[in-house]
Amino acid sequence: MSEAAQDQPVFNMDKIYVKDLSLEIPNAPQVFLERETPQIEVQLHTLAGSIDDGVYEVTVTATVTAKIADKVMFLIEAKQAGIFTLRNFPEVEKEPVLAVMCPNILFPYLREVVSSVSVRAGFAPVMLNPINFEVLYQQQQQAQAAGATTH
Repeated sequence: MSEAAQDQPVFNMDKIYVKDLSLEIPNAPQVFLERETPQIEVQLHTLAGSIDDGVYEVTVTATVTAKIADKVMFLIEAKQAGIFTLRNFPEVEKEPVLAVMCPNILFPYLREVVSSVSVRAGFAPVMLNPINFEVLYQQQQQAQAAGATTH
């Protein structure tokens, strides 16, 4: 292999897996008698960390809470993770790959897990809306920059 080929950036998706999954139906079985449509709240978080030289774990977590009034119908927390190899990337390019590209790969898997769990729990499927991880990353960068200027 030529030296130029060895210096080319390498991106591999090594493994995709469900890291953690929980379902709570605190008011079962009475909650199944409800006829109202629940309000669905979704919180989404991403996390990336190095697990070896050039190997990273990225996790996208969705917490889905369905309520009628102040009564919780169900709560699903799913952590979809992946192991990714990034070699020969300049440092400034690694963070956007881990914060945008990897979550974009993981999100469809997370969406399917959440939908499947809600159906298996006896409820209508929960379809997570598409997420623009690039916008989330830019907002996070702006918030960090604003925080740095105020200290």
